[in-house]
Amino acid sequence: MRVEFDRDTCIGMYQCVAEWDGFEKNLDEGKADLVGGEETDEDVFVVEVPDGEEFDAKFAARVCPVDAIAVYDDDGEQVV
Repeated sequence: MRVEFDRDTCIGMYQCVAEWDGFEKNLDEGKADLVGGEETDEDVFVVEVPDGEEFDAKFAARVCPVDAIAVYDDDGEQVV
């Protein structure tokens, strides 16, 4: 399972940070950061979800008010 995070879309509500440790606040820029994320496109970051954290990653995506977070299963299908 992997998470894609469009940092440009992020508006800094930090609801994802409250739901999953895979995100942290970047108060200097007013946006969240995807911990350990690799930039695959301009301002788009991807990270593999560690085992046991799938539920939290999905919930972080669901609570994002601007849909800046997408979660994909191991087959590449978007689940959130």
